[in-house]
Amino acid sequence: MKNFRTLDDVNVKGKRVLLRVDLNVPTESGRVTDATRLERVEPTITELADKGGKVILLAHFGRPKGRDPKQSLKPVSEALSQVIKRPVAFADDCIGEPAQKAIAAMKDGDVLCLENTRFHQGEEKNDPAFVAELAKLGDIWVNDAFSAAHRAHASTEGLGHKLPAYAGRTMQAELDALNKALEAPNKPVIAIIGGAKVSTKIDLLENLVTKVDALVIGGGMANTFLHAQGVPVGKSLAEKHLAPTALRILEKAELANCAIILPVDAVVAGQFAANAPSHAYGLDAIPSDGMILDVGPQSTARIHAAIDDAATLVWNGPLGAFEMTPFDRGTVVAAKHAAERTRAKKLISVAGGGDTVAALNQAGVAGDFSYVSTAGGAFLEWMEGKPLPGVEVLKAP
Repeated sequence: MKNFRTLDDVNVKGKRVLLRVDLNVPTESGRVTDATRLERVEPTITELADKGGKVILLAHFGRPKGRDPKQSLKPVSEALSQVIKRPVAFADDCIGEPAQKAIAAMKDGDVLCLENTRFHQGEEKNDPAFVAELAKLGDIWVNDAFSAAHRAHASTEGLGHKLPAYAGRTMQAELDALNKALEAPNKPVIAIIGGAKVSTKIDLLENLVTKVDALVIGGGMANTFLHAQGVPVGKSLAEKHLAPTALRILEKAELANCAIILPVDAVVAGQFAANAPSHAYGLDAIPSDGMILDVGPQSTARIHAAIDDAATLVWNGPLGAFEMTPFDRGTVVAAKHAAERTRAKKLISVAGGGDTVAALNQAGVAGDFSYVSTAGGAFLEWMEGKPLPGVEVLKAP
C-alpha cells in the first residue's frame, strides 16, 4: 500500500471531506435488510469525524433514470446513523444550493449525507461540469468505495483529478488484503474458482493460471472443462461450445506450471431440485440422464489436500449448486476446512463475490477468513488483472 495516499497522510481538522462510500444496500419497503456495507464504512466516517473533519458522504443507490423518490438515500442515511451511533444530516441534492446550504451549516465533526449521485446523468458519464460542481463542495476527496472502483464515474474517479485524493480505511484494508493475495503473496498460492459459467470467468482464469500454483475449478464451470477432455457429463450444465477455450486455458496452465484440479467424482441427481435423490459417481460412470450438482467425496479430499499445501487461498464462486441441500456440501466442507487452516495461522484466505459471500455465511465461517470482499464486480476485475479507475487515481504521483 506504500504507493497509495491514506488518511495517515492528511490533517482533516476543519476540512470539508468529500467521502465516497458504498451505501448501495438491499432494502425492502424503505428498510435496510443487510447493513454489512454500512458497517464497513463506519471506521472511516468515525475517524474523520473524531479528527474534526466535516464528513460529507457521496454515494449512489440503485440505477435510477433521473430523480426517483423510491431511490432516495434518505432512509439509508437514517440506518447509517444507527450504525455509526451519531446523527447523519441529509441534503436532498448532491450539488447546488441544497448541498451548499447543508454544508455551510456543518460544524467540525458533523456527518452529512448528500442525495443519490445517480440522480444526475453527469455521475455515470464522469461529466467534467458535474465533477466541478461536486468538487466545489469539498477540500479533499476520500474514496472508501472499493466496490465501485471499477467504474470511472464522477464521484468514484473524476473527483480524484480535482481534489487531493486519499484511500479511506475500508479501501486501504481491501487493497492490503488483495495485495497479500495475488500481488505479493506467501507461496504456494491456490485459487478456488466456481460458479455456473466459464463464459463469465475466461479473463479471470487466464490471469490466474499465470499467478497461482494450483487452481481448483468447480461448479458448472468444471463440467465444461470435463466435457472438453472427453468426459461425458450427462444432462449437466456445460457450455459445450467453449471446449476449445477450456483446452486453451489448460494448455496455458501447463506452460505456467499451474496445477489444475478438476473433479474426479461428482454428486449426480436426476433433477435440479433441493433434496432430489442423488448419488456419488466416478467420472467414468456419470449416467446419461444425470446432472452433476456437486463435487464428490474424492474431489473434496483432493481440494482439502490442496488447501493444506497452500499458504494463500483466493476464492471466488461455489463448488456446486450450493443454494440447494444437499448440493451445498462440497462448498461448505471446503469453506470450513479453509477457515480452520486460517484460524490455525497456516493460511491467508481472501474471498469475494456475491455467491461466495453467501456460501461462506451459509457455512458460518465468513468471520474466520482473513478477508472477505463485498465488492462483486470490482473484486472480479481486480482478479482479472485489470486496472481499476477508482484505485489508479489514488496512487501517489
